[in-house]
Amino acid sequence: MAEAEARHLKVFADFHPKLQFLFQPARYKVTYGGRGASKSWGYARALLIQAAERPLRILCARETMQSIADSVHALLSDQISQLHLDERYNIQKSSIMGHNGSQFAFAGLRQNVSQIKSYESFDIAWVEEAQAVSRSSWQILIPTIRKEGSEIWVSFNPELETDDTYKRFVKTPPPGATVVKMTWRDNPWFTQVMQAEMEHLRNTDADAYEHVWEGACVQVLEGAIYADELRAADREGRITSVPYDPTKPVHTFWDLGFGDETAIWFVQAFPFEYRLIDYLDGSRLPLRHYQKTLQSKPYVYGTHYLPHDARAGQLGTGKSVEELMRGAGFQVKIVPKLSPTDGINAARTIFPRCWFDGEKCADGIQGLRHYIWGPEGALGQQRKQPLHNWASHPADAFRYFAVGIRPPAAGEQRPYPAPRQPQPMSAWS
Repeated sequence: MAEAEARHLKVFADFHPKLQFLFQPARYKVTYGGRGASKSWGYARALLIQAAERPLRILCARETMQSIADSVHALLSDQISQLHLDERYNIQKSSIMGHNGSQFAFAGLRQNVSQIKSYESFDIAWVEEAQAVSRSSWQILIPTIRKEGSEIWVSFNPELETDDTYKRFVKTPPPGATVVKMTWRDNPWFTQVMQAEMEHLRNTDADAYEHVWEGACVQVLEGAIYADELRAADREGRITSVPYDPTKPVHTFWDLGFGDETAIWFVQAFPFEYRLIDYLDGSRLPLRHYQKTLQSKPYVYGTHYLPHDARAGQLGTGKSVEELMRGAGFQVKIVPKLSPTDGINAARTIFPRCWFDGEKCADGIQGLRHYIWGPEGALGQQRKQPLHNWASHPADAFRYFAVGIRPPAAGEQRPYPAPRQPQPMSAWS
């Protein structure tokens, strides 16, 4: 595409001055703010224009993506039509290909760890709705996008100041970052419908308006289940650096996901406190992956607490997760089955005695902060239940910890039977 034609496209795209930085080189290009700011539109248009000018390989990612419908594929397709670039792109079911060799690929960060590492030759990674991206996902994506001159584009509406994305790119942005805040005022296409919604919320709920439309962080999410408990943990300094004590066994507490997510808390029990020293999660990974990871850590293990469905889950071997764990030399116990509400009450009871390692447990803590109640049933007739989303998995594993743990008695030297070390990998690989 000729330079003059590229300039024409930029003008046609009607870019706000705040988004002009998208056409200048920068390692990180970050835009955050409130609803109606047209951040996603601007990012999509800028990427399509640049990929039409020269061949670019662009990864469009979100923290979770169950299907292509969860991605920005439809947004990009719509913008191709609005920019009259139909002749320059071939829109396929799960990708978008430029006739000049450009490529748009789509992936969820949490579900595709091994796949994400294969994008090292890509020029740009655009992470949309990045407020939910975990610390571990950033630690995988950032070193993966390492091609000379490569860029990472980030767009999101903030939720909590403690979220990793907000801390990473707004509170302490990395070198080479351009960070821009945008609100509805910066949207040249702000409609009367959005105007009416915005004005109504401003007149009825000033705090919600500041969060939704002005992009302000909230102290706690609406309906946050452990809001009081986490506020107390923050105030009392119980989210800090918690070292591993080699004189005590480490117990793990699992939430199992078959084709979904698995979450594991690592806990050491003491007479008057519980130390949550580590956390591990993953998605669509085999049991062997978690067994190997446990074995690679420098811990002496006690009991591995599994949920009740560990007895029934089949992994193509004819054996349950419980049987596979025992066969690998791990000491296993099944946690009693309680309702989510009873498990939450148990978690609230032990929360004041919990100390969390803020670094190693960052993703688990983020999940606890985002664990919220779902909407009630019609006319409030159904009992309120926790919302099932990505935060459910660390929160469920935490519930199993609360239900399964036995508090050690004062003065007890080893609160559980002597731990048995797992057998070498060759015995169960």
